[in-house]
Amino acid sequence: MLSCGQLEAIREFDTCTIANAIEQFGLRLRSEGFTRPGLRCVTSDDARVLGYAVTSRIKSTDPPVMGGRFYDRTDWWEAISRVPAPRIAVIQDQDHEPGRGACCGEVHAAILKALRCEGLITNGSVRDLPAVRRLGFPMFAASVAVSHAYMHILDYGEPVEVFGLRVSTGDLLYADCHGAVSIPHDIAALLPEAAKRIRDRDQRIVEVCRSEEFSTERLLNVVRREES
Repeated sequence: MLSCGQLEAIREFDTCTIANAIEQFGLRLRSEGFTRPGLRCVTSDDARVLGYAVTSRIKSTDPPVMGGRFYDRTDWWEAISRVPAPRIAVIQDQDHEPGRGACCGEVHAAILKALRCEGLITNGSVRDLPAVRRLGFPMFAASVAVSHAYMHILDYGEPVEVFGLRVSTGDLLYADCHGAVSIPHDIAALLPEAAKRIRDRDQRIVEVCRSEEFSTERLLNVVRREES
């Protein structure tokens, strides 16, 4: 697991730069390891959430066959505590039309935050946005809903898929206004240095483009230097 300092070093960069840095190591295809468009933080425009995934799957359209509300599942709380902090709750709504009922509101957010979850990622819906904003608990979701309907946990700890991103419990995830990216454990500690090189390179190109002395020749020269 990464130290607090290593985690903070990753947070200095946005998900786009981290995704670019991951590409440098050639561990996976460039079309894998991140959410497709549609996931957004509904509680803040500038939230950055980094942590280890704790997964669960829910439904809300129909009543549960057995059991009751999410906070009746204290076994899930215990499972969350076994994953290193900081944590991110990743909830897959398995209804035919995800989002009919909200999977998280003020009460659920307060519980998750007390369990040291930094935020929540779901393909479903959430609610109680003003109250959850006051809690300081970022929620990344597909939509918002009025009611929780019959929201109940089907299982937890199993692999889930949210906006095309496959997530297993313990995966290191990073989310911001662009979406979420999965960070391979093997290279996580190396990413800040790689990300800094990419950011510095990009800024040199941007500075040439913004310069009053801009010319295509100068731009070509700086691009060639960065590629060499």
